[in-house]
Amino acid sequence: MYKFRSCFFFGFIAIGLTVRVSIAQERSHSQFWLELAAADQTYADRALEIGRTQAFLEFLGEGSVVFRGEGPVDALEEYSSPDFQGNDLTWESHYIDVSRAGDLGLSAGPMVSITSDDDDNANSFGHLVSVWWKQAGEWKLAADMFAFIPGFLSLEVEPSFKDTQPVFNETASAAVAEQAQSSLRSLIDADNLFGRSINIRGGERALLRYGMENIRVYLPGMGPAIGGEVASSVYGAYLDDLLDTTTPVNLAHLGGYLSKSREMGFTYGIMSTNPEEARPGFNSNYLRLWRLTTNNEWRIAVEVLTPF
Repeated sequence: MYKFRSCFFFGFIAIGLTVRVSIAQERSHSQFWLELAAADQTYADRALEIGRTQAFLEFLGEGSVVFRGEGPVDALEEYSSPDFQGNDLTWESHYIDVSRAGDLGLSAGPMVSITSDDDDNANSFGHLVSVWWKQAGEWKLAADMFAFIPGFLSLEVEPSFKDTQPVFNETASAAVAEQAQSSLRSLIDADNLFGRSINIRGGERALLRYGMENIRVYLPGMGPAIGGEVASSVYGAYLDDLLDTTTPVNLAHLGGYLSKSREMGFTYGIMSTNPEEARPGFNSNYLRLWRLTTNNEWRIAVEVLTPF
């Protein structure tokens, strides 16, 4: 009888410790989320105070990229150039995600590209998706991409941790990610595999297979598509409108990064039907946020395309 009570007592302690560890992990994740939300808001505020170029230079990290007409370029070189000219931007985030290690994250939301013209109709609207990483203990920009849309977008939005929680629930635990020994190489392989899958399955089925249940897709000309069924349908229709179904899509992976916690990473590059030619055909920059899921598979959490 005594032994039974002892086992029950220590089992109860073990359960209690597990619960406390789980709560602590969730608390640290929400704290990282708040840190990134604050950094993103400061970044947006600084852009209004001192202009887009100077704000970008304050927040760009070493090795960061921005996407131009011919693909990704070094962001610091681009914004440091005396010849650089660009419209000022204002934006607010409606969605934020962050890794378990608090070293990699993403923010996304509506933005306005402000022209020097006093006519409000001259401004352009869209969504700004930014990838962030920690450098020397501070959040810095790693990459960002625009998805422009016709018409007007309100900036009266704010992010909520509740929107991120479903994605976090799909994500591998720290123990699973550690045991899986996920690597940047495995992330690059997943990126390339998705590109090949588009040619085999088509865009809709490929994204349905390799996207998370709570995936978000940002495409030109439309609002964000959220959820596997909706996002894959929109993604497939978008590619079908632009691609000749007899012409294969070539994916050129050009860079990426893996979180220290190994359950989040991002990749970027170019999708094209004509990698050897300069212009004709389909050419698009892509930016993808990935998460390692509970069944030890890399799946797309956020997909952004900007054709050129």
